[in-house]
Amino acid sequence: MNGFKHLFDFLERLQQNNHKEWMDAHRKEYFEVRDFFIDWLDRMNIKLSLIDPGYFNTPGRKAINRINNNLLFHPNKPVYKDHFAAGLDQVSKQGDFYIELGLNACFMGGGYWHPSSKVLKSIREAIDYNGEELIAILNKRSFKKMFGGMVPSESLKQPPRGYSNDHPHIDLLKQRSFAAGLEFSKAAVFKDDFEDWVVEVYRELLPFRRYLNEAVSV
Repeated sequence: MNGFKHLFDFLERLQQNNHKEWMDAHRKEYFEVRDFFIDWLDRMNIKLSLIDPGYFNTPGRKAINRINNNLLFHPNKPVYKDHFAAGLDQVSKQGDFYIELGLNACFMGGGYWHPSSKVLKSIREAIDYNGEELIAILNKRSFKKMFGGMVPSESLKQPPRGYSNDHPHIDLLKQRSFAAGLEFSKAAVFKDDFEDWVVEVYRELLPFRRYLNEAVSV
């Protein structure tokens, strides 16, 4: 069976039997699917490193996320997620290149979703200092065509502390999240050029991610 077909088939059956007893009985199959995904991530890790001199080497075993939901903080969620996900080019769990292959949605993107106040402060300082660069990235025709802009999120009603309403980049400064990405269908995963498309998405997103990551690392 095609690896991706097996992955989605396993997720379908897992969601119909979302409990530890079923997973324990099918753990061998789970590891087969997980190992396939890790091998695919290893391949993409190499491909992305070849087009980006600043790429942070992220082997598949480091990149892959846990399939278990964190029930300590979200007790009402199912035991297991309905997707496999990973973060490549990963220095930390935020700011990486995120890939999610799921039953209800597939997604690629990156940035900072609901970051800590410290991280948000750093991004706002970068926008205050050189917001023109971020605006140019967001307004680039190919970026807008691929992503449509940043992922919509809640913004502050009032300017953040230390900034006024007449700041030239006040709309950006009010943002609470800075992320961009796109959803795609399972059918796209089965196309022969899927890996090439992943590289294309990574390349288009790179200036946006680098701007944010540099802001946070300074």
